[in-house]
Amino acid sequence: MKFEDSMARNEHFPAILKGKFLAAFPAFRSRNFRLYFIGQIVSMIGTWLQMVALGWLVLEMTGSAFQVGVVAAASSLPTLFLSLFGGVIVDRYDRRKILLFTQAASMVLAIVLALFTLTGAVTVPVILVLAFLLGCIGSVATPAIQAFLSEMVDREQLHSAVALNSAIFNASRVIGPAIAGFMISWVGTGGAFMANGLSYLAVIAALLAIRTVSRRTAPHAKQSPLESIREGLSYTWGHPLLRTIVLFVSVVSIFGWSFMSMLPVVAKQTFGLGSGGMGLLFSAFGTGSLFGTVLVSMLSGRMRSDAMVIGGILVFGLGLTAFTFAEGEGIAMLFLFLSGIGMLSAFATMTATVQRLVEEQYRGRVMSIYLMVLLGFIPIGNFQVGFLSEHLGTALAIRIGCVVVLCATLSLFLYRGRIERAWLAYRRTTPRQ
Repeated sequence: MKFEDSMARNEHFPAILKGKFLAAFPAFRSRNFRLYFIGQIVSMIGTWLQMVALGWLVLEMTGSAFQVGVVAAASSLPTLFLSLFGGVIVDRYDRRKILLFTQAASMVLAIVLALFTLTGAVTVPVILVLAFLLGCIGSVATPAIQAFLSEMVDREQLHSAVALNSAIFNASRVIGPAIAGFMISWVGTGGAFMANGLSYLAVIAALLAIRTVSRRTAPHAKQSPLESIREGLSYTWGHPLLRTIVLFVSVVSIFGWSFMSMLPVVAKQTFGLGSGGMGLLFSAFGTGSLFGTVLVSMLSGRMRSDAMVIGGILVFGLGLTAFTFAEGEGIAMLFLFLSGIGMLSAFATMTATVQRLVEEQYRGRVMSIYLMVLLGFIPIGNFQVGFLSEHLGTALAIRIGCVVVLCATLSLFLYRGRIERAWLAYRRTTPRQ
């Protein structure tokens, strides 16, 4: 009898394990999200291959930290100017079709970059043009992805979908740079760019298989794009929590995220590492980021969101400051790992909060505003960190950014009571929220 009971338990074990897994990650109950998850993680690994290879290629061509920052800025600069229009497009048209078009266009540009590089015809101006065009496509694709999450899953699964979408980004940040470092050594940067181009086939196939029904109410057909943008800006600015998140993210984007564009410089000029070592530096931060995303999922509902944000940014700022003083690559990777935990714990929490607070008819425009400051302000940061690196040294340039981020975090901590009172007053006057 004991043997039979044991066999019965063993037979039910996979079902029990599956139940616990789905309880922890409810978004995977959705067939659409499972398809999206598989396709997107393959595509994002390819994207990180290209991002790392591009920084390395520019550094080898020019030897200039400032030029590395300029190229990084060119790819994200369109987000600053075009994201608001992207949000209007996302709120008006079918999001799945938008994503199919943008992913196909990105694939073509990646293959063009690969062909220029493999034939030896690549120049910095060519790289700048292609990076800018990819940024233009991304200014529409990124808010579309964020808004499309609400169509792929049920509302109670949305928080899980947001966290897992962050996990895609961070898992690919771990895998992509590590592969890129070795791929550059084996097949060169052109091979890495071609691999990125082919990786888009996975997400395109997934999008073709996804079937959704939109739940949003589109803006009035006669409303002009500028009127739609104004309406989205007014809604975001009038919402106390959304306004606070957007302002805080703008500071961190300029002075915090910008250190990423300097990692090729740190790898080569500070630690004397090759492309493989550079990939490991990126992966160290990415591993921490992935861990931070899981941490947010585990602590969801158990810890206040403001505590997660403030605590996460403190860990990021202090860890990154310590990284600039590290004398060996091993300890440097440890501090990058801790910085990754802090940064993504904060940003995954803020992104999930924005998704939870926004009304469906404003989702595309609000996410475009959020992503505009998150990604669109990074070029400003890339310019400033590149300029300061040229004149003061890379380590000091990164430390200056850390000080600014930590000061902003202190301000958020000191004013958190006033922000909460403003939110409560807003809720009383806005029953829909």
